[in-house]
Amino acid sequence: MSIQFLDNRTIEKLLTLPDISWEQFKGIEAQLKDNRNVRLSYLSGTLEIMSPIGDKHEYVKRTLGYLLEAYMRVKGIRFYGRGGFTLEEPGYASGTPDESYCIGSNKETPDIVIEVIITSGTINRKELYKPKRVPEVWFWKSDSMRIFRLNTSGEYEEVDRSTFFPDLNKALLLRYISMPDQYDAVEQFTQAIKS
Repeated sequence: MSIQFLDNRTIEKLLTLPDISWEQFKGIEAQLKDNRNVRLSYLSGTLEIMSPIGDKHEYVKRTLGYLLEAYMRVKGIRFYGRGGFTLEEPGYASGTPDESYCIGSNKETPDIVIEVIITSGTINRKELYKPKRVPEVWFWKSDSMRIFRLNTSGEYEEVDRSTFFPDLNKALLLRYISMPDQYDAVEQFTQAIKS
C-alpha cells in the first residue's frame, strides 16, 4: 500500500492487489458498495483500491467540468454530462472516470472520459476504457492535460486537441483550472472564449 501526502489538505491511499479473479473483484466491490470514499479499478487480474482524502481531487474535477460545460454552452455544442459511472467489460475491466460526457446525443458509452490523477497507480487507465471504445480519454495531472484519441486500430494515441472541441486551447483551459477561485475561473474563461 502506498500513502501519498500531497499537501496539508490532501492524502491519497492506494492499494494494489495482483492475481485477483473477476469473481473476487465483484465480491470486494459488493462489500464496499456503500463506501463512497473508496474507488475501485480492475484490469486483467489487478485490483486497485484508492481512497482520496482531501479536496484537491474534487476541486480540480469540478472546476474542469464547469469549464468544459461553459465552453460547450458558449459554442452551442449539445452535450450530456454522464458523471462518474462505472464502465465495465465483464471478466476483464472495470473503471469509473471522474467525469464523462456524451457529445451531440446521449449514448450508452460516453464520447469523453476524464481522469484527474493525484496519485498514479499501476493500472494503465486508458486500457480500462478501450473495451468500451470510448473515443477520447483525458488526463489532468500536476497542472498538465493529456488527451488520447482511440484510433482505427483500437489503440489510444496522444493528440494535441480534442476531436470534439478542435478550437479548445488546452493551455487556456489549464490556466483557468489552476485559478484559486472556481467561480471567477468560470466567469473569466467564459469571457475569454466569447472574445
